[in-house]
Amino acid sequence: MVRLYGREATRRSVAQHAGALSQFAGVRLMTLGDGLERGIRMLEFRTGTGFRFTALVDRALDVADCEYRGAAIGWHSPAGFRNPALHEYEGEGGLGWLRSFSGLMVTCGLDHILFMDSDPADHYHYVHRKTVDSSIHGRIGTIPARLVGYGETWDGDDCTLWCEGIVQQATVFGEDLHLIRRIEAKVGESAFTLRDRVVNHGFYKTPHMYLYHINLGYPVLAEGSRYLAPIRQTVWAAHAETYRDQGVGYRTLPSPQFAFHEQVWQHEMVADADGRVPVAVVNDDFDGGRGLGFMIETNRAEFPCQYEWQNFQEGQYAIGIEPSTNHVFGKPFARERGELIVLEHGDERHYTTRFAVLDGADAIGAAASRIGAIVRQPEDDYPQPTDTWEALRQ
Repeated sequence: MVRLYGREATRRSVAQHAGALSQFAGVRLMTLGDGLERGIRMLEFRTGTGFRFTALVDRALDVADCEYRGAAIGWHSPAGFRNPALHEYEGEGGLGWLRSFSGLMVTCGLDHILFMDSDPADHYHYVHRKTVDSSIHGRIGTIPARLVGYGETWDGDDCTLWCEGIVQQATVFGEDLHLIRRIEAKVGESAFTLRDRVVNHGFYKTPHMYLYHINLGYPVLAEGSRYLAPIRQTVWAAHAETYRDQGVGYRTLPSPQFAFHEQVWQHEMVADADGRVPVAVVNDDFDGGRGLGFMIETNRAEFPCQYEWQNFQEGQYAIGIEPSTNHVFGKPFARERGELIVLEHGDERHYTTRFAVLDGADAIGAAASRIGAIVRQPEDDYPQPTDTWEALRQ
């Protein structure tokens, strides 16, 4: 049964009150028409609770906008939602990806994540391809999807909004990896679930690395906001040699800063009894103390690693929650440790991730209690990095 405007509603009663469900909720396909965004197909989801988000069909079905009752959740960068036709993957020494980096969630992969890398290409058996040269965070996030379908599905009195598409990262004498992505959101809930399958459609052994760059902005992120996670230890910090110089730790978040240099942490997370890892950013002071937060739940068997990205520079104010298949040192580190995932023809990996609004102090308190019951995270904003790297299973 759906819940609309504080009341339980059946499919029949919803139909009695309007000529179409789209008055309250639905999925709508549209095309952006101006500037860098021109020509991008976009699916807009509305769940009937004031929760709205958009999926960019022509940007790997990544989630761009996200808001709840008029309050922004997803981050918009100065780069905007750039049409992939304008993207220069090889540009700027491998940093061209940053000119297409914006939105609540940007997918990284499918065969490479993290910083630039030149990898031996002998597994592709083509004498003229000596190396696979990868820019930061891989190719997948700027490849258009083939839209399989979208709409609404009723199951009794429950209604699910959904879309599905296929994103193909492929070349001759190289990888042929397919991302099959399905997004589902229940009418009457302020949440959605992302269901991904990555399949090796080709006949070469192909590396696979995967990461979600989930980016939250103001007002979920604000001065005094808290980062909540079931952290057993902080493994690594990019800024360990200057740990306190910027005055920003991992847990208590600041206002926008002048001349802030990004900080990245890798935390070792503990899963709950169901293997899930909940991580949240919460603003207790939002709307006079009513409170607002956003929580991401991953499966630790799918994403055994997690990073926290802090970009508190004025004009680019964001925090990133980054579940990953591999440690933060990327492909060379994974290969050296025997942890690089290799897919044969027909092999596939599955990823199921839930994104949810935390509306009000009670919801925030419940999330904090749930996370604290898994493991008590470090109270010190500057926990000493352990440099202890857990062995990952392929």
